Amino acid sequence: MRVFIYTDLDQSLQDELRAKLPVESDLTFKSNLSESEIHHAFKSAEVILGNPPPSWFKEPLPSLKFWQIDSAGFNQYQHIKLDSLIANMGDLFSQDCAETIIGGILAFYRGINHLIRFQIDKEWKAPMIRPSMESLGDKRVLILGSGTIGLAVRRALAGFGCQIKTTARNNPIADFHSFKETIKALPETDLVINTLPGAADHYVSKIFIDAMRQGSVYANIGRGNTTDEDALIAGLESGKLAGAVLDVTEKEPLPADNPLWGMKNVILTQHTGGSGKEEVIGRVERFISNFYQFIRNERIDDRIELQAGY
Repeated sequence: MRVFIYTDLDQSLQDELRAKLPVESDLTFKSNLSESEIHHAFKSAEVILGNPPPSWFKEPLPSLKFWQIDSAGFNQYQHIKLDSLIANMGDLFSQDCAETIIGGILAFYRGINHLIRFQIDKEWKAPMIRPSMESLGDKRVLILGSGTIGLAVRRALAGFGCQIKTTARNNPIADFHSFKETIKALPETDLVINTLPGAADHYVSKIFIDAMRQGSVYANIGRGNTTDEDALIAGLESGKLAGAVLDVTEKEPLPADNPLWGMKNVILTQHTGGSGKEEVIGRVERFISNFYQFIRNERIDDRIELQAGY
């Protein structure tokens, strides 16, 4: 079986794939090819690991049987129609994403973002910052989405004693299943945490932000396009929102002239939520697991439907 590895892997991980995949697998690695050879390998592959440019999929791919996307999000590919099986990385990044967004939220409520600035400037301003500090534990939290990241955030927040509600389109474990129900809950919510996929374009709209409680906080560990960024900035500038913790933004890298850079009530974690020193190893191991499910005609745990968005 012809397997094309678009993901850049060092020699040790290339060797691991060769050792762990079936001996009859014909592995080709992008990092070992010229530009012309890369495109040929892509078009002739039966299995692909990685995230090639969406434009490449405009051509027919009659040989492709299984595509392993090496990220959790895949909204850039939602317009693509393929007959092959497709999987993403499932819950691989969920725990790290949960820790990142909760770390940012804690930093906001405990004033750590300001204290770091004071440290850089060698200014002792503890008396000034102490009255503004808040506790995460007494917050009423609404988590948008009940997927792997949303559930990981919920588990972590439960340990702080937060009052937690969740949303979902169909998942019965969620508290709210419609936009109308969610909007109705916002005036009684202190903290909104967005874990939505890219299919929920501008779900957090001006209508949504206008419905939020005065002085509440917004956090996003989902996808940047799920938030109307102009409406969010307006809410932050007006004081409607006390602050925001954003791992993702509508445009990445965030343009230098974007107002979010200069807002002292905003924490930007620059889409590092799912990152870690073992990240690439985890991607390879997840691919190996899904590959064997594929060749055994077993149910692929991380199978997705591009057009559905999940």
